Amino acid sequence: MGDLSAGSGDVQKPPPKLPIPGKRNILITSALPYVNNVPHLGNIIGCVLSADVFARYCRLRGYNAIYMCGTDEYGTATETKALEENCTPKEICDKYHAIHRDVYKWFNISFDEFGRTSTPQQTEVCQTIFKKLMENNWLSENTMQQLYCDTCEKFLADRLVEGTCPTPGCNYDSARGDQCENCGKLLNPTELLNPRCKVCATSPRIRDTNHLFLELPLLEGKLREYISSMSVAGSWSQNAIQATNAWLKEGLRQRCITRDLKWGVPVPHERFKDKVFYVWFDAPIGYVSITSCYTPEWEKWWKNPENVELYQFMGKDNVPFHTVMFPSTLLGTAENWTLMKTISVTEYLNYEAGKFSKSKGVGVFGNDAKDTNIPVEVWRYYLLTNRPEVSDTLFTWADLQAKLNSELLNNLGNFINRVLSFIAKDPDSGSGKGSGYNSIIPDAPDAETHLLSKTLGDKIGTYVEQYVEAMEKVKLKQGLKIAMSISGEGNAYLQESQFWKLYKEDLASCSIVMKTSVGVVYLLACLLEPFMPSFSMEVLKQLSLPLELSLSDEKGDVGKAKRPWEIIPAGHRIGTPVPLFKELKDEEVEFFRAKFAGSQADRADRAVKAEAEANKVAEQLKDTKISDKSRKRDRSTKPAAEAKPKAAAEQEITINRLDIRVGLITKVQKHPDADSLYVEEIDVGEAQPRTVVSGLVKFVPLEEMQNRKVCVLCNLKPATMRGIKSQAMVLCASTSDHTKVELVDPPQSAIIGERVTFSGFDGEPDAVLNPKKKVWETLQVDLHTDNGLVACYKDLPFTTSAGVCKVSSISDGSIR
Repeated sequence: MGDLSAGSGDVQKPPPKLPIPGKRNILITSALPYVNNVPHLGNIIGCVLSADVFARYCRLRGYNAIYMCGTDEYGTATETKALEENCTPKEICDKYHAIHRDVYKWFNISFDEFGRTSTPQQTEVCQTIFKKLMENNWLSENTMQQLYCDTCEKFLADRLVEGTCPTPGCNYDSARGDQCENCGKLLNPTELLNPRCKVCATSPRIRDTNHLFLELPLLEGKLREYISSMSVAGSWSQNAIQATNAWLKEGLRQRCITRDLKWGVPVPHERFKDKVFYVWFDAPIGYVSITSCYTPEWEKWWKNPENVELYQFMGKDNVPFHTVMFPSTLLGTAENWTLMKTISVTEYLNYEAGKFSKSKGVGVFGNDAKDTNIPVEVWRYYLLTNRPEVSDTLFTWADLQAKLNSELLNNLGNFINRVLSFIAKDPDSGSGKGSGYNSIIPDAPDAETHLLSKTLGDKIGTYVEQYVEAMEKVKLKQGLKIAMSISGEGNAYLQESQFWKLYKEDLASCSIVMKTSVGVVYLLACLLEPFMPSFSMEVLKQLSLPLELSLSDEKGDVGKAKRPWEIIPAGHRIGTPVPLFKELKDEEVEFFRAKFAGSQADRADRAVKAEAEANKVAEQLKDTKISDKSRKRDRSTKPAAEAKPKAAAEQEITINRLDIRVGLITKVQKHPDADSLYVEEIDVGEAQPRTVVSGLVKFVPLEEMQNRKVCVLCNLKPATMRGIKSQAMVLCASTSDHTKVELVDPPQSAIIGERVTFSGFDGEPDAVLNPKKKVWETLQVDLHTDNGLVACYKDLPFTTSAGVCKVSSISDGSIR
């Protein structure tokens, strides 16, 4: 499988792919990122990364797929940025196109073509579509009122106007002339309250100007027919359907397709030759023109609905342009266009305590990720596990740390390294007590009859089928979770097999376990390649296998997953195992949190001040005699750039800061080194179950713990208890003398992973509770059971979607 990453330099590009009769031909696009700024993590997961995962999956399955994207370069935002940077729009586009290309190259985005909309091909395709719409009488001419700035002596395009949003209940005072960033409502500039020119800040006046409009009301019948059939056939995501239906319910209106600008595709019409096309009209056509740059036979992709499936990826604010505007434009030409089959939409990824914002520079941006030296596979994994598919999600450094250390390092990396390191060992080393296979995969002729391995194979076969089903439906987060579950099964298999003992006692069985496990390692590299391609390539390198992967039905790859012992042949020599992931430490997290706080401009300002302060201190030290002891103290002092910022204000301690979830105990056993402790594996709705250590042996029998739903506090800082790290805490009620303890039980029909809520307290929980702030200790004193055996915070019950949480018999007990 080729990796045609963005900006591949002087690597020879393969010939362009064309649809192949009889195969699945899949055309993939992601929303064209606007070229006026550096992309932030929310932009990256919202379109290009999600589409990349699906494109890689399609190639893995043997489908004939191409992935088209590029920078959206025309329009007001580019002109505005050019004014800010005192250069031409073309210079802005050249600068930021290169930045985008380099960021996506670092993120391993595998475009087949990463183009741009400021090309002759864009002009040609756009004007051709326009002429067809004119011929078919879907365009009309109208006079509209537009804001005109007397100071700047020009009509103000939408994004050159700011004001107060007119939407009831919003009142956002920095709404743009085309859309309110706060409530998402699409606007006309004349609807803004207290409008002001973004260039000179004076109040513009309304003037008449003539423009061309697309008659959406006349196209509504054709559009509704398309939406009703394709939204079902393509399994559109629920947020896409809701956004589209909201537009239809409001009633379609004429939409202006021209603007009084210079930077854009010229309108090929005598009376409008001084105008350009509005960016919403020409930007989606960019998908087509970029494909025409990829191959002159682009129509075989874009005018071939019988043989091509179009999948489009975007953030939720782009939905109407792709489900209403763009299809209407293509339907109006009366040509046989390939219309979108499936749309995958993300909500917003927010940053720490606020929103990412390109325009305000808030959050971690693409170039920042590279500068952290955290590997790209970690960034991709974290963004994809946190993909906002149904609702907004939150990026926090503590959460990234937890997922890296727990899921990647301790689960996935640990499994692969244990397997490969054991196989790589030289059995003849040491004093005759060695173990290992000297890097040679052992034979395992009786694997089919080895019950533990056969059971694992059946489980993995089911997981792979579920993985394929999820990925076909573009449920990327679910696909990733399923793949990581296989790693968890692999770790459990190793533990249960006790392979280190088998090597001495039953070498044939140990060989079966190792040959099976190394097959699972290969399978994980395969399933995780769409998500973490650099990780998969490193695993293949350590396995000493060709850098090619497949999950094709034609080759029987899916069926082979049930027999992992057959995947890698006996006698194959593996490469040198090395650890795949590195722990992210607390002090690094604190450093990154401080470094990336505030806007990019603030960061630059802080960096300059920190450097100046450091230089000042250095100069002072030159002129001062310092004792050896003082010198040691100075050397240990953190530089100003690393100093932790003081909190502006202490966050109020409220119950919503606790992350209490419904969990299911999937496995429980006694702690090997402590008679009073259980070690549980608890599913709390994440990619992997959490390991939890609980002192409940004296109070709850082992058989009552197994497969039981419990309330789990998930954001305590992990603590090691007798050698095992506990990643959460099971909540229990106890009597005042602590002679009786009972689990807090959610309703049986409560959803695993759902958050326990308290009426009147909204908001996101802390990623990890800071022990120094005593948040848990402060809130715990008000957790109790009432006379009705209901678990409460003060007088508010622990509430789930299925009802309240209770205990069996302890009333007026303390919960901890």
